[in-house]
Amino acid sequence: MLKNPPPYHSYLLRFWRESGWRFMLENPHTGERKGFGSFEALVAFLQEEVMDEEEAPR
Repeated sequence: MLKNPPPYHSYLLRFWRESGWRFMLENPHTGERKGFGSFEALVAFLQEEVMDEEEAPR
């Protein structure tokens, strides 16, 4: 087993149509939910998560 396994993020993705598409990510470990009014906003959030992880010291 690895001493320090690489960090990862896990989300449950929900999406539905309601005068346009709506998206929600839920952290299965904490139950925290984050909603997005557009696909672009969802992707921007995920890109930010990846960038933050790449910049974090290992």
